[in-house]
Amino acid sequence: MPSRKVVTGRSQEPRRRYAEELRRLRLAKGLTLRELAALAGWDASLFGKLETGSTLGSPDVAEALDQFYGTPGLLLAMWEMALGDPTQFREKYRRYMALEAEAVSLWHYGASAVPGLLQTAGYAREALAAGWIKDDELDQQVEARLGRRKLLEGDNPPLFRVILSEAVLRTSLRDKDAWREQLQHLAEAAERPNITIQVLPFSAGPHGLMNTNVKFLRLPDGHTVAYTENDLRGELVEDSATVEELQRRYDAMRDLALSPAETLKFILRMLEELPCEPPI
Repeated sequence: MPSRKVVTGRSQEPRRRYAEELRRLRLAKGLTLRELAALAGWDASLFGKLETGSTLGSPDVAEALDQFYGTPGLLLAMWEMALGDPTQFREKYRRYMALEAEAVSLWHYGASAVPGLLQTAGYAREALAAGWIKDDELDQQVEARLGRRKLLEGDNPPLFRVILSEAVLRTSLRDKDAWREQLQHLAEAAERPNITIQVLPFSAGPHGLMNTNVKFLRLPDGHTVAYTENDLRGELVEDSATVEELQRRYDAMRDLALSPAETLKFILRMLEELPCEPPI
């Protein structure tokens, strides 16, 4: 089959295409960034970042620009596509992200961190900054991580089972307000019908995945792949024998974890233990 002919010559990557379209629309009106900011009511630096692709901004900005340019719904639709674009992730993670997007169910064990699918903005920012993400890339990576949460929403979201080491919940953020928000988000997620969260307490002792963060994805064709990672690298595991061994270890560990109901009580108790917010 012959390759598809490129008609416009513009990027085929949703995030980059969104940035290009914003710049094209502005230039078609003969406006500078400052003139657009004055007319549209947003900061010029934001529009500059949007047009370079370093940030996607919020859906409110996309809607406001749709109204300004007379393109009802177009920019918002492009923003939504850009938010789920796997090319916004670092290249080494893109194949996993593509598989994650089509999975019918997911399992996760977090040895040291809240899974990306359940992170709040504050948690994602502090965690990514700790991994030496450069400032000019940080906003994009936070947005990309938050965009993954859409996978668990909608009319028919995949089932998501999470086991968290107690260490995850004992390692708070430096920003206590952001940590409170993250715990509240976990408590709310634990009550959603497609999400099951269990805590593996310290009292469970040693187990077969002590030093391994692992995720399992069951794909539409019925087979399962795994993804293991540490702070420096991740590995997609597709060999069936290795995946089965990881699953046996996961199942054995699950038997040691608190029940979902006990886990929710554990999270709520940690929220109660946080210092009270000072009166305004």
